[in-house]
Amino acid sequence: MKKKTAFLGMFVTLALIASYVESLVPFYFGAPGIKLGLANLITVVVLYRMGVKDAFLVSVLRIILAGFLFGNVFSILYSLAGGIFSLLVMLGLKKMGSFSIVGVSVAGGISHNLGQIGAAILLMENGKIIFYFPILMAAGIVTGLLIGIGSREVLKRVPAF
Repeated sequence: MKKKTAFLGMFVTLALIASYVESLVPFYFGAPGIKLGLANLITVVVLYRMGVKDAFLVSVLRIILAGFLFGNVFSILYSLAGGIFSLLVMLGLKKMGSFSIVGVSVAGGISHNLGQIGAAILLMENGKIIFYFPILMAAGIVTGLLIGIGSREVLKRVPAF
């Protein structure tokens, strides 16, 4: 139990560091709100190595801590909506067994953006925000692909624990 707690603490810390680094580097992908999502690499690795409960815990703790440290209440709400929806989609696809880790990650990237758009529609009470989704979907495909490849390579090189 102590070993698992230590691993979870380490993964939350790694994800928080990834969030911090990403907040420092001014990535601009041509549209506002698009990020690489480096912390999601940690979530995907934990999902595949430790399971959904641990991935959920790492993701939620990282989102809340990063929101308080580098964001605001709205960034927490949007990130939670995207992160939880993304994790549910990735879990479902992983359980199906028909998708590679890269495919699962791409679906996670797309669904993360869909979850955030859904939260924005509810919070702003403006359905027209949905028209921004095609841009976010394209970004989710690219970032999900990069995170998936990174996750696959990490899992190849890091032994099971």
